[in-house]
Amino acid sequence: MSSILIKGVRLRGKEKDIYVRGNQIEEIRDAGRIRKEAEFVIDGRGKAAIPGLFNAHTHAAMTLFRGYADDMPLHEWLSERIWPAELRLTEEDVYWGTKLACLEMIKSGTVFFNDMYWHFPGIARAVSESGLRAAISAVFIDGFDEADAREQMKRNEELYRASKELPERIMFALGPHAVYTVSEESLCWVRDFAEKHDLLIHIHLSETEEEVEQCEERYHMRPVEFLHSIGLLSPRTIAAHCVHVSRNELELLKRHEVKIAHNPASNMKLASGRMPYEDMKRAGLFPNITLGTDGCASNNNLDIFEELKIASLLHKAFKDPTVMPASEAFALATENAARAFRLNSGVIAEGKLADILLLNLKDVALTPDHNLISNIVYAANGSCVDTVICDGRILMEGRHVAGEAEIKEQASKVAQKIVNDTLPQDLN
Repeated sequence: MSSILIKGVRLRGKEKDIYVRGNQIEEIRDAGRIRKEAEFVIDGRGKAAIPGLFNAHTHAAMTLFRGYADDMPLHEWLSERIWPAELRLTEEDVYWGTKLACLEMIKSGTVFFNDMYWHFPGIARAVSESGLRAAISAVFIDGFDEADAREQMKRNEELYRASKELPERIMFALGPHAVYTVSEESLCWVRDFAEKHDLLIHIHLSETEEEVEQCEERYHMRPVEFLHSIGLLSPRTIAAHCVHVSRNELELLKRHEVKIAHNPASNMKLASGRMPYEDMKRAGLFPNITLGTDGCASNNNLDIFEELKIASLLHKAFKDPTVMPASEAFALATENAARAFRLNSGVIAEGKLADILLLNLKDVALTPDHNLISNIVYAANGSCVDTVICDGRILMEGRHVAGEAEIKEQASKVAQKIVNDTLPQDLN
């Protein structure tokens, strides 16, 4: 069993030693007090230890489309640019796109991400190799077609069985895309399959006004109300966006302990609207709110440090500077997210999973150090991260990640080919 000793690192304002055995934090003591032998010894002086960050909603391989289709409305963006390009993706393409995403997340301090995308085996292979944690789901879209629905169900059953061979740090989830792309019959199947196997359900929910209007036209209910009516809402439901929700829908989300993935940068970029954070907090939903970047085609990066600042400032901009203080924003990407994904992580303490970031306190964005959490939320970005430990394994030290050059080169080649084959020549 491997072991790591981090010596003299700043932890909650004090100099500490942290001892990791296997994938758990075994001991934390004052600096110089742990004298155990370790396979790896890290000099923590001049660094601060914080929990690894969680990205609660993304489409990792969309790194391939970074900068490809910007400044467009959501539904036009999807139908005219993204979906046509995605039709050309192969499993190998998705593998390299996910490898690039994992590299970017490691470089910016994310240790867990919740993914929904095509070509599940390619995603799983990339995540397995990266050392990161993830919940991964195949996109479930049936387009209200019975034959497609049966095919989607069969495929997810097969993927679930195959996922049992994956490392423990990777969890299989179900990924019904949205109420406007998945039939009621399929959503009920997802509900039953998730309940039978105790699986998370990852779904886009109430992202745009158009989605709400379509749902009301089809089902005579708003999206959250519709999912409640068919029994899909539960503590296992991870609902991305939740921008356009009524007071009644907030009560339903709270009653069912639904976990909400807030994606402020994507919502602003696609003009989807602003998630009603203040109303959610008043409704008692704060412990269930997490933070995501969405995909790189609508953000355009995977840096959760940047997302922390964007989230806090977005809500303050509506004339209340006390909304979402730094400590709350930080909790969205750590403690809240760890609970949402049922992981013994999100804080640095004995007995917790060894998911640890070491920040370079000499970085200009962390200087001076009046309040580390405030600096993390309002000043830092992913480049402040020196070392990443996930599941007790060192994935980055001194900002070096093994294989970085090859990943960037191969992903760039794949991305260029897809775009060249998709875009009309006059747009290329």
